[in-house]
Amino acid sequence: MGQQITIIEAGRTFAALAEDRGDFTDWVGAGLAVKCGGLKVVAAFAGEALPSAETVTALVITGSHAMVTERQEWNETFSGWLARVVTLGVPVLGICFGHQLLAQALGGTVGDHPGGGEFGTVTVQLTDNACSDPLFGGLPNMFSAQLFHRQSVLHLPPGAQVLATSPQEPHQVVRFAERVWGVQFHPEFDEEIMADYLTFSREQLIEYGFDPAALQQGVRITPVAQALLQRFSQLTAGSNSLRSNFRSTL
Repeated sequence: MGQQITIIEAGRTFAALAEDRGDFTDWVGAGLAVKCGGLKVVAAFAGEALPSAETVTALVITGSHAMVTERQEWNETFSGWLARVVTLGVPVLGICFGHQLLAQALGGTVGDHPGGGEFGTVTVQLTDNACSDPLFGGLPNMFSAQLFHRQSVLHLPPGAQVLATSPQEPHQVVRFAERVWGVQFHPEFDEEIMADYLTFSREQLIEYGFDPAALQQGVRITPVAQALLQRFSQLTAGSNSLRSNFRSTL
């Protein structure tokens, strides 16, 4: 069987935006750019049954408008399953909510961002740990990314390494295990989606103390961040053989 990546749908975008541009899983799927039949979407947030962890060869966890600290029932079930997937050596990429859920499932803590959050286009800076990383190695030391979050990973789980930071976020990119990554930014967002998010959330942003107009003016293209999904797809294309080698050492 060819490459297959499982996308865990952790939530959905604004209904009006979905009608025009599609949803999180559509954007993630487009970014992964796998062959027809190479994606499997599981609406975990809606109660869809999770596949056996042993059958998953690569995994992406989407963002969500929910908060990890709400500890929804599906989150609790999913966290145990996710920890098993990580133990099996499956390549995993968590995005925003998915990044935070990974941290929590593996023993870290998540909570409200001390600075109120990050919204709009932000500059991300790689750490020295990223130089030899198979997913982030070779990327520019600094690049722009789209951010929209009020909660963050406050404390890392044991063994996690920070691969990138931003001015307000010390855990912008984290490698949680050998082939398990979490990114606080949204690699599936283009500049138009980012602008739409700022428009739809204008009143909330004002309540949080942000200037929506200034954030809109700061929206930029993010080609490096957007290329990350395809890099992950290419990296995991041979995950079946790599995973077999990993499991033989368990």
